[in-house]
Amino acid sequence: MRWNQTFTLVGCHAEGEVGNVITGGIGDVPGETIFEKKLHLERERDDIRRLVLQEPRGAVVHSANVVLPSNNPQAAFGYVIMESTEYPAMSGSNTICVATVLLETAMVAMVEPVTELVLEAPAGLIRLRCECRDGKVTSVRFTNQPAFVYHLGAKVEVEGLGTLTVDVAWGGMTYAIVDAREAGFALTPDEGRDLCVIGQKIKTAAAAQIEAVHPENPGFAGITQTAFTQPLRRDQHGVLTARTR
Repeated sequence: MRWNQTFTLVGCHAEGEVGNVITGGIGDVPGETIFEKKLHLERERDDIRRLVLQEPRGAVVHSANVVLPSNNPQAAFGYVIMESTEYPAMSGSNTICVATVLLETAMVAMVEPVTELVLEAPAGLIRLRCECRDGKVTSVRFTNQPAFVYHLGAKVEVEGLGTLTVDVAWGGMTYAIVDAREAGFALTPDEGRDLCVIGQKIKTAAAAQIEAVHPENPGFAGITQTAFTQPLRRDQHGVLTARTR
């Protein structure tokens, strides 16, 4: 598709996760809710996502967000999240990027030392607490939409691996969660490529074999992510931690 529309994009990242933010120029996007607007962009204007996320402007690990007006009176703005393979209902790092850009570009008035903010994601309202100093956002915390488990201990047949046990949970996206040891991994840096390849196989198999329909919005995507985990460990301070990929 060829088009000559011009829009404004602000570069941003959250701890290295790129989540650039389109702040203007998209024009009117039909839909009463941000979820409905997401569907329109996904079905009718995917050229925007491809333009900003594919090379030479983007990369497979980049994300982008479109800031849009919200019809919810509680929300300052809405935002549609665009990633390399899908349009998630919610993403923590992208939410942090959107809030940071809105405040640092003065699209939303910044109040120091703390700005309380409500945004509408496709998943619903997200309430944020942004710590600010000298015109910059230094920290963002938010309350997500409720997370929950679809399945515990479900069995999945994966080509080349046999039967794996996975948990399936929702947290803005739907994850197949697998014990890394069962899949033959130690979660070390040298395993990065293999984790991606096997993760794709597990995700595809789980999506085909396990039903995961959101109880409030069946339009949310089913299983689109794999998370590899390790057992909980207690550090020298008594704090429980777990590694995931």
